[in-house]
Amino acid sequence: MLDLSRLRALHAVSVHGSVSAAAVALGYTPSAVSQSITKLERETRTTLLERRGRGVALTDAAVRLAETARELLAMVERAETDLEEQRGVPAGRLVIGAFASAARGLLPGVLAALAHEHPALDARLVEVDPHLSVGLVAQGVLDLTVTFEWDIAPLPAPEGLGRARIGDDLCDVLVPRGHPLAGRERLGHADLAHQRWICQPPDTVCHDWLVRTLRAGGSEPDLAYQAAENHTQVALVAAGLGIALLPRLGRGPIPEGVRAVPLKPVPVRRLFTYWRTGAARRPAISETVRLLREQWPSRSL
Repeated sequence: MLDLSRLRALHAVSVHGSVSAAAVALGYTPSAVSQSITKLERETRTTLLERRGRGVALTDAAVRLAETARELLAMVERAETDLEEQRGVPAGRLVIGAFASAARGLLPGVLAALAHEHPALDARLVEVDPHLSVGLVAQGVLDLTVTFEWDIAPLPAPEGLGRARIGDDLCDVLVPRGHPLAGRERLGHADLAHQRWICQPPDTVCHDWLVRTLRAGGSEPDLAYQAAENHTQVALVAAGLGIALLPRLGRGPIPEGVRAVPLKPVPVRRLFTYWRTGAARRPAISETVRLLREQWPSRSL
């Protein structure tokens, strides 16, 4: 008899590509994931992981077993959904994914409300890049995710997933107090040309949006400082090193040495939550979606 928790660990490694990444997604330690795979190898009398440089790779047998694991986990989810629907209250385990500023600015209140109102529900949070989160829901790694799309870059809705809009996150230009733009009541896109920018690293949604926006206005952006954390970007602005375009969600208080200047038209990123349509009947899903939408107005500045 194959152990379902060990199959879940193998499936997570196949999706995330490494033991450490699978451990983060499952909320386990890397050692626990490795031990699960080792026990599964003994159960199946099959080598499942091979060393490749500093990492590991799935063997051909492991790839086939991981696909079987995905099908079994989907069947288990359907059974759990049926039981939870019959009980009529949120219960069981719910793994929620969210990008960094939503994890900081929106999810704490939602998770606290779930824990207080539904003690039978084991809700967990995984911070995940918005590029990846929808796919992880489709693959069964996450039960629900909070992600976003920019107004100029809509996010497709994959087949088999449902989604609901949470709210609109507005952006401002952050400038040092002594900057020539600091005294303006509002800015236009033409004002953003020929500035030294503080932004996120390449291959992130926010970085790509900024580059596309500035190039559409006819200027090549000077991306002088690149930092993944919004708080780091704010600190660099406060040091007088450049300007930044940041969403309000999860931004935190603006330091005295920084001014937030509105941009017209206002850049907007729309927040959505995604879940598998097969699990839509779970009270845990509907209750989490309700709380996300309910708490949004108090989190949007």
